[in-house]
Amino acid sequence: MNGAQASDIARRALACLDLTDLADDMAAAAVAPLAARALTRHGAVAAICTWPRFAAAARAALGPSSVKLAIVANVPAGAARPAEARAEASRAIADGADEIDLVFPWRAFLAGDRARAGDVVAAVADALPARARLKVILETGGLARPDSIVEAAALAVAHGAHMLKTSTGKISAGATPEAARLLFAAATAAPRPVGVKVSGGVRTLADAATYLALADEAFGRADVLAATFRIGASGLLDHLLAALDGGPAPAPAKGY
Repeated sequence: MNGAQASDIARRALACLDLTDLADDMAAAAVAPLAARALTRHGAVAAICTWPRFAAAARAALGPSSVKLAIVANVPAGAARPAEARAEASRAIADGADEIDLVFPWRAFLAGDRARAGDVVAAVADALPARARLKVILETGGLARPDSIVEAAALAVAHGAHMLKTSTGKISAGATPEAARLLFAAATAAPRPVGVKVSGGVRTLADAATYLALADEAFGRADVLAATFRIGASGLLDHLLAALDGGPAPAPAKGY
C-alpha cells in the first residue's frame, strides 16, 4: 500500500481502536499511562479496555475525554454463573464503565448447555443501563467450527449483544478473517443494529487493513465507525501512529 492508503487505514483504525491492557500482571500504576496513550497526537481511540479492578481508576484517568471505558467480565474462561457475571458487570458500570466485554460461556456451549450460555449473556444484558453497550466475546478460536461460531453468534444476539467479538487473547487462537466474516454475517443478519469487534493477534497495519476491508464489505464504508466496528489490541497503536507520521513501521508487538 502507498503512503496515502496507509494513512487512511491508520486514521480509520485509530478511531475504532479499543486500546487494551489485559496483562495478567497489570498493576494499578499502568492505568494512567493507558488512559494517556488513548489521547494521541492524531486523535483519540474509541475506548480503553482493561480489568474490572481498575474500572474506577480508569474512569478517573480518562476524565472528560470522549474515550469510552470498556471493562471485561467473565474473563478468562467464561465460567461464571449468570448471577456472578451480572454482579461483576454491574460493579463495573457503577465504577464508570461505558461498555462490558463479556466472555461467552463457550465451553458450556460446546458441551451442549445452550441455556447456560444464553442465560449468562441475558443476565448481563438485562443489568446494563441504556447508555451501556455489551460486547460478547465468543472466543472463536475455542469454538473453532464455523457452525459453532454461527450458532453462538446468533445466541448472543438473541440474548442482547450489541457487538460480537472474536477473542479474549487469552488462548492461542485469536482473530482470523474467516471467523470475522462469520461474525459480520451474523451482525448484518440481526434484526437490530449489531457491531463486530476483532481482537486477539491484530498487531500490524496490514492486519487492521484486512479487518477494515471486511467491515467495509459488510456494513459499507460510510457506516464503519466506532459504533459498528472495533479493533481490540495492545500493540497496534504504535503501528497506526507510525503510518500517520509517515515513518517506518515498528516491529510487530507481542501481546493482545
